[in-house]
Amino acid sequence: MPETSTTPSPPRLRHPTVAQREEQGRAARERASRSAHARWKPSADRLDPVALLEAQTPARLPELVPLRYGRMLASPFAFLRGSAIVMAHDLARTPNSGITVQLCGDCHLSNFGVYASPERALLFDLNDFDETLPGPFEWDVKRLATSFVVAARSNDFSARQSRRAAQVAVLSYRETMRRFAEMRELELWYHRIEATQLLEMLDQIVSGRAAKMAKTDMAKARRKDSLQALDKLTTFVDGQRRFISDPPLLVPLSSGSHEERIREEFRTYRESLQDDRHDLLMRYRVADIARKVVGVGSVGTRAYVILLLGRDANDPLLLQVKQANHSVLEPHLAPSRYANQGQRVIAGQRLLQAASDIFLGWNTGADGNDYYWRQLRDMKGSAEVSMLGPDGLQLYAAICGGALARAHARSGDRITIAAYMGKGEAFDEAITAFAERYADQTERDHEALAAAVKEGRIVAA
Repeated sequence: MPETSTTPSPPRLRHPTVAQREEQGRAARERASRSAHARWKPSADRLDPVALLEAQTPARLPELVPLRYGRMLASPFAFLRGSAIVMAHDLARTPNSGITVQLCGDCHLSNFGVYASPERALLFDLNDFDETLPGPFEWDVKRLATSFVVAARSNDFSARQSRRAAQVAVLSYRETMRRFAEMRELELWYHRIEATQLLEMLDQIVSGRAAKMAKTDMAKARRKDSLQALDKLTTFVDGQRRFISDPPLLVPLSSGSHEERIREEFRTYRESLQDDRHDLLMRYRVADIARKVVGVGSVGTRAYVILLLGRDANDPLLLQVKQANHSVLEPHLAPSRYANQGQRVIAGQRLLQAASDIFLGWNTGADGNDYYWRQLRDMKGSAEVSMLGPDGLQLYAAICGGALARAHARSGDRITIAAYMGKGEAFDEAITAFAERYADQTERDHEALAAAVKEGRIVAA
């Protein structure tokens, strides 16, 4: 008799019908009603926001931590950008729909923008994934809506205008998700938001300063490539291209063991790429390395720029290397399936973005930290929030809400999410109410940071 296999069969995938998925969405309202999302009141045992920020210090370069706090002090909106850990802690104590997507994890309006696809089209999408992890879809929506209220207040808009910006972001998310719920799978997967489409929409909806600013920003983004970065960040020293010195923002590492370590890590990073991209990078040589300060919340984490040259000194490729720590969401959700945190970031980015940088990769450094790699500039650009008027901010809210819906629809069950939110405005109103209340909390937390600096508890530069 033939031997019988003892290897268990893989579990069969379940494919519920559209009706069943819609019912799952409506049933989730029993777990967390839509109106429940309006709630926000800090609990008596809420952790000190400054203590939460300080808990991240050991994983950062100590000499740069004061710069992080200095940038966060600039405004409540700057504080929001740098305090994803604080909001993650608070969101974990809010009603949970149980409907899981791949979260951005730090979904505020400045983490959207344009960038070049591999085909060199200019796309609009999410562009920051340091905190990405699977979790309840409404966490991203709440953080996005809150960011519009905080930004509007920072621009001295009225309470009605601030509320409307958040409301438009959520409305756009809900209505776009309903459209995606009707799409075929491949139709959704290939869907993307191109800059040319945005410009056409702008011409139809608005005129004057807002449309002109958008066209100017996109034109600037198209010029942001390796050649422009080469002119801005490098100079010739003894006939060789070298990064300029602008401490603490840009510090060349042109000699010593530190440089050699990063050169070795460049070789290990290449192994994370698929074969064709690995072979393409083999045509470049490392010309120089520098440490670079980036962002607001990321300040203090280890970040480097690598100058690569191809056929000659006018054939540059600049890569950015960023330290990847555990997501701030992880204490409140399931751990990442990826042991390497850089791989976690890259996998989340590929799932959420319509198209991604061909040089995305990761490695573990000799210092024990995980890193992810990407192009430093590839036609990247984002809106200058302080320059937007009320109408411009509302328009941007609609664009960001739609982009977030597309990202969530790719990574979660769009039919279930759409059914949960429904056709009415109950979800929109609840999230908007939360956003206003949490914007108040953000302003209080910003004041707490300022008080901690004044008392000498922490140092800001």
